[in-house]
Amino acid sequence: MRLDHEEESRNVEDRRASTGRGGGHVDMRTMMMLWPIIRPLLRSKFGMLLIGAGVAAYLMGYNPLALIGMGGGASKPVDRVKDEQQAVFIKKVLKSTEDTWREILAQYGMRYKEPVLVLYRGYTRSGCGGAQSQMGPFYCPMDKKIYLDLGFFDELAKRHNAPGDFAQAYVLAHEIGHHIQDQQGILDKVQRAKQSWGGNSRKANALQVKVELQADCYAGVWGHYAQKKFNILEPGDIDEALQAASSIGDDTLMKQAGRTVRPDAFTHGSSAQRVAWFKRGFESGDLRMCNTFQ
Repeated sequence: MRLDHEEESRNVEDRRASTGRGGGHVDMRTMMMLWPIIRPLLRSKFGMLLIGAGVAAYLMGYNPLALIGMGGGASKPVDRVKDEQQAVFIKKVLKSTEDTWREILAQYGMRYKEPVLVLYRGYTRSGCGGAQSQMGPFYCPMDKKIYLDLGFFDELAKRHNAPGDFAQAYVLAHEIGHHIQDQQGILDKVQRAKQSWGGNSRKANALQVKVELQADCYAGVWGHYAQKKFNILEPGDIDEALQAASSIGDDTLMKQAGRTVRPDAFTHGSSAQRVAWFKRGFESGDLRMCNTFQ
């Protein structure tokens, strides 16, 4: 993916230095639970050294709470150089989406309102509640922000076999797709429909699949226009995006987890559906071709 001459977006809130890895967020409730363990340690030099070692490990990117069964498991230290390179890359992708969607929506008589991208590690707060790395990237319509732990890209490459820079760009473009839906009023309509059904999970899941597939299609539309405007694509880039879309389809994830594939439990769509809707947006470049609700 060619972004060498692309600027970085300024609509980024970088919380990586103030959040911890592996869900190791230490709030007041956690401190109260830990106090019976910490108090006796304060009475000896060895205990003080142990506490100091735990704090140092936390700052280096490890989760010391995992040693006593808290905090969601141990995590690897952060490769700061790689992390910063990914941050620069994703900021450039974000700038590309801003420049592209501004022009796309103008064709439909809409003004693009740029969202904010929040980069964090492990845990942070969002307008939609707590954000944890295990949740994956998501868009919060309450504060118009996208939340992303860059460690997700390692999981995308290793666990889901979807490496490559355009696979990462697709992930962000999908979340931007939700922001477009928010501007169009689609997310609000969907939420009201779900509430009116009184907890009917089958109908709610089916509607959510339409939301996610449309975001995939919008990601494809961005790719179409970004290629025309900036000539960003290199050989193999589209294959990377299609592999990413396929690898995180509900049926694929269920099979990987050893579960029976149940379409009524889908919330994002099958691998084939996600690939098809991304391709539809990329090949047409037309928002009107992304109406998954018909």
